[in-house]
Amino acid sequence: MSTGLRLVTERTGDGAGQPLLDADDGEELMHVQPGVSIVLGNHPPESPGTLYVSTKQVVWLSDTDRLKGYAVDFLSVSLHAVSRDPEAYPSPCIYTQIDTEAEDDESEDSDSECNDTLDLSKITEMRLLPSDPNQLDTLFAVFCECAELNPGPIEEEEREHNWVFSADQLEDAEDSDWMVSQNPTHSIGANGNHDLAHSVLQLQINDQRFEDAEEMESDDKNAVAPNLFSTFSSASINRRKGKKNGVRSDEAN
Repeated sequence: MSTGLRLVTERTGDGAGQPLLDADDGEELMHVQPGVSIVLGNHPPESPGTLYVSTKQVVWLSDTDRLKGYAVDFLSVSLHAVSRDPEAYPSPCIYTQIDTEAEDDESEDSDSECNDTLDLSKITEMRLLPSDPNQLDTLFAVFCECAELNPGPIEEEEREHNWVFSADQLEDAEDSDWMVSQNPTHSIGANGNHDLAHSVLQLQINDQRFEDAEEMESDDKNAVAPNLFSTFSSASINRRKGKKNGVRSDEAN
């Protein structure tokens, strides 16, 4: 599945039309908001169109040009927020950050002043400006709901090292073959003639070192975090685990 923003040129229905949804995959339309302008990166706002939010994606369709539309899957939306700070952007909007397939770290924004071409593969920010700012909270709530329906995939390494168990799993495991034997002749720390006590002691020492290092790293992060989110006057964060997904009030720098 491709990531990032993509162009939409096909619609269904008469008039301005509606986006094509993947009904076979269970995709359903959750919300329709007319009178929404879209801003991609540092480009100027597009003329108002209609915003469609489904269980899988966010789609904006122009009301005047049936060949112009944009869509992004919720799996690619790393963060969404309500922005009302005029210093961040002149108009109240839904601000989003988008994951892209670009290999380098340069976004389309850095090149937008040099040329007027629109490279969707490098768009990492999108703003949605409803004509009625009172709809921002409703849109934010819909975004949050749909984002929860599309959790990010668990990395293979994280899956292999998942040692968190529920209470039911622990109860079931007590009778399983892989639990440590309760035979007193085989104590923890010994394996045949090889004494593991020294290894266990060394592991505990290393664990203590890791804990100290983590505390220092946590202190550093806590010192940076207030600066990063200082522009959010009424925070309501909904970022995906590991990266991304929503902030209430204003975008992060």
